[in-house]
Amino acid sequence: MKVWKPALVLMMAGLSSQVMAADCSVEISSNDAMQFDKASISVPQSCKQFTVKLKHSGKMAKNIMGHNWVLTKTADMQGVASDGIAAGLDKSYLKAGDARVIAHTKVIGGGESDTISFAPSKLKAGEAYSFFCSFPGHSGIMKGTVQVTK
Repeated sequence: MKVWKPALVLMMAGLSSQVMAADCSVEISSNDAMQFDKASISVPQSCKQFTVKLKHSGKMAKNIMGHNWVLTKTADMQGVASDGIAAGLDKSYLKAGDARVIAHTKVIGGGESDTISFAPSKLKAGEAYSFFCSFPGHSGIMKGTVQVTK
């Protein structure tokens, strides 16, 4: 039995490092019914980079039912969404150079995906953050919260 214990410890160490790595990323799915499959995301402060992979499980084209993932302070969300409408689809419905946007994916259509990474150091513990889709009319429904965790 003692021979197996070191192997078990090594195996468990490998599993725990995989779990820790998984904590620095999230996959979010969107669909043709204007829904994200997650309402909240936890971002550990210990991550050097946090990665968001957005998938569109629907079938509609991005000019009809496109989705993106945008991260802002909650207080900035409505202004970013409103200001982005005029930017158009080719700019992912985000005003160029908008400093209120912490991170965002491009707008994707059915069957597509996009990935974005950002430094959690841009987020402050105790601040309210939200993610949303900036496609016109979607942010009222397609939104969630982001919490910074230790």
